[in-house]
Amino acid sequence: MDAAARVMCQENPFNPLITSSYQFSWILVVSHLFHLVLKPLGQPGPIAQILAGLVLGPSLMCRFKEIREFFIQISSEDYYRVYAFFSRIFFMFLIGLELDMDYLKRNIRSASTVAFGGFVISILIGISTSLIVLRILELTHNTFPFIVVVSIVFANSASPVVIRLVAELKLDTSEVGRLAICSSLINEMSGALVFFVYITFTKKGMFGLALVSAFLTAVLIPVNYYLAFWFNTGNQNRKFVNNSQVLIIVVLLILVCMVIEYNGLYSTFPCLLVGMMFPREGKTARTLLHKLTYAIHNFVLPIYFGFTGFQFDVKILTKRVPEYMTVVVILVIMSLMSKSLGTILACRYLNIPFNGVILALMLSVKGHLDLVMIDSTPNDKTWWGQDIRDLLIAFIVIETMIAGPVVSFILRRKESQFSHTRASIEFLDPESELQMMSCVYAPRSAPCQLGLFSAMHGSSAAAITPYFMHLVELPKKRKKNSLMYHQLQDGDQFSDEEDYGGNDVIEINDAIDIFTSESKLFVRQIKLVSSFPNMYEDVCNKAEDLRVSFIFLPFHKHQRIDGKMENGRDEIRTTNQKIIRHAPCSVGILVDRGCLRFQKMLSPNTVQDVATLFFGGPDDREALACSKRIAMHPQLNLTVIRFLPAATTADNSNQNVSAHVGDEVFRTLSIHDVENDRDNEFVSDFYERFVSSGEMGYVEKHVRNGEETLGVLKEIGDLYSLFIVGKGRRGYSTLTTGMSDWEECPELGVVGDLLASMDFQINGSVLVIQQHRHSNKSTSLTDHD
Repeated sequence: MDAAARVMCQENPFNPLITSSYQFSWILVVSHLFHLVLKPLGQPGPIAQILAGLVLGPSLMCRFKEIREFFIQISSEDYYRVYAFFSRIFFMFLIGLELDMDYLKRNIRSASTVAFGGFVISILIGISTSLIVLRILELTHNTFPFIVVVSIVFANSASPVVIRLVAELKLDTSEVGRLAICSSLINEMSGALVFFVYITFTKKGMFGLALVSAFLTAVLIPVNYYLAFWFNTGNQNRKFVNNSQVLIIVVLLILVCMVIEYNGLYSTFPCLLVGMMFPREGKTARTLLHKLTYAIHNFVLPIYFGFTGFQFDVKILTKRVPEYMTVVVILVIMSLMSKSLGTILACRYLNIPFNGVILALMLSVKGHLDLVMIDSTPNDKTWWGQDIRDLLIAFIVIETMIAGPVVSFILRRKESQFSHTRASIEFLDPESELQMMSCVYAPRSAPCQLGLFSAMHGSSAAAITPYFMHLVELPKKRKKNSLMYHQLQDGDQFSDEEDYGGNDVIEINDAIDIFTSESKLFVRQIKLVSSFPNMYEDVCNKAEDLRVSFIFLPFHKHQRIDGKMENGRDEIRTTNQKIIRHAPCSVGILVDRGCLRFQKMLSPNTVQDVATLFFGGPDDREALACSKRIAMHPQLNLTVIRFLPAATTADNSNQNVSAHVGDEVFRTLSIHDVENDRDNEFVSDFYERFVSSGEMGYVEKHVRNGEETLGVLKEIGDLYSLFIVGKGRRGYSTLTTGMSDWEECPELGVVGDLLASMDFQINGSVLVIQQHRHSNKSTSLTDHD
């Protein structure tokens, strides 16, 4: 805040303001150019941005007198400090708003162990290293603050840098990436708390100011709850809340942070806490994310990272070559070693399977908290003079520039270890985390798809990360928007992409908001705007990036008011077929007959009956794996109906088979026997775990042919709200003989197509599941029984 006062008191503030604007602009341009060059090499954005700052700063471009006189002026640094203040507010608030709170709650022990393992050991090694550095530099004043700052810098992990690093490397949905994000936040907040305690007890009157700051933060959290509820209810039939309402929330946050910083404290932790406690459901949170994400990720953070490199001056290493070079080398090596040692020991203690070195290097990057501590200015003077400040900045920049590229290099060498591996759920524990994605083309599909989220959530102990993707067709002719900014309505954006989807977006948003408020299950929304020929590819790529284990698609037909199924657009069916063929995970197609609505499932007095039809094969085993999760839902009664060949039919089939002696027949028999063994083992384990305990029902139906199977299906057609069945890939089976003669939709398989047929009148919805085809991704769409 002192910097802000100096800026406002300048006689001619216009010239430094222009200078700072040029600095920011050039950092953005040069960092973008570096990113274009380094991205194919696997280097993340923050590295390119810091490198841009290095090139534009005193280390290279500013060594020329004319450039230095223009770029580095007396007041330009004060403008940057004001910019840094507002940047810290916004990106720490956004980090808290985007944080996966469910994952943090489930893995608080692991994240804390990793964070504190590296933190404690780094503090201890940092203290001993700082004592050595004090001797080398012959520093005699402010030695205790030096030890405190160096040890905290050793222990600190810059969460904004870690988050952008993880996102650029597409690890933000992986276990190692999410653990790195949570650990870095815990680590950074711990460092901020230690420094906060140090400042509080070394300056007079700070304890009372700290209590005032804590009180203001505690008051702002319930105020935000009230404002969010008020804004959500007052903006019906709108995509977003208006700009003035967003401004109210932002201004309150800035005012609280200004009071905190004016009192000599730092607003990093309060901003993060306010963001974490902000209500996630509704239009208010959606609007804040929409407005802040693009600006912060594309403008604020690149400039912030770039100016970190801009402050590094290579000349500091040439002033006292033996001492300063030695100090920087010692600090970098000992910092990396301490963080690696602590993190690896924590990973070994937790039996974390992935390489602890990757996690340690991610947590070794430095950032804004380190710069805040170094730039602390008691009595309007730096702690130890400009040389020591520049030396510590050099250490921070060099360590970050080492850690980031090394992480990228190791990940490229060991890409298979961090790739998408949970592509199906057959072998997953029912209470392990399930990442799933539902796609809809129109609002009519939203309620039943949300009902699937609730059903797959099962018990409260089961973890689920749901993504909801709205697929919108990209018009052949893009709409041109020539309105000026003042002509736009509140909530509108510069891009016309937000207009795609029309009122469908509002209806889907409202359905998700109701579901979230009633179920307390946070749903992550995605809107994909693409042409139908390319839509399947975008969906599959997004599913792979999100590492989902399941994609749920709506059937291209929908039920009319009279109960009959009406054909939808042919493009939707074609897109579904392509997704089924190319999906990087298991896929389910939901034929919605309006029975599995989430409003019904959330009603405490409603109990629905669900049936899983098991004929055998990998798709049916995947369907049974889904049933394990659904069976744990308190408002769903699930019954597994297994179809088995009658004894006489089995004997006849064996006699007929024995007459053939071809190698192909024996090979088919061998594969069929292996599948039968897997089916029996899977069902047996399922029976012991769920049926014996009374959690599920189990029925066996012995049939001789497809006609008898059809008769059984007609008998049970009106008994269940949802039928779950595998698509097929069972090989030749007498259980479904003749049922495919009038097959209309091969993508549903024989049984699924029959249940979805208009001629086969049942009242329940149908979920047809295809397990991820690991061995052959190019299998034909028309593969069925």
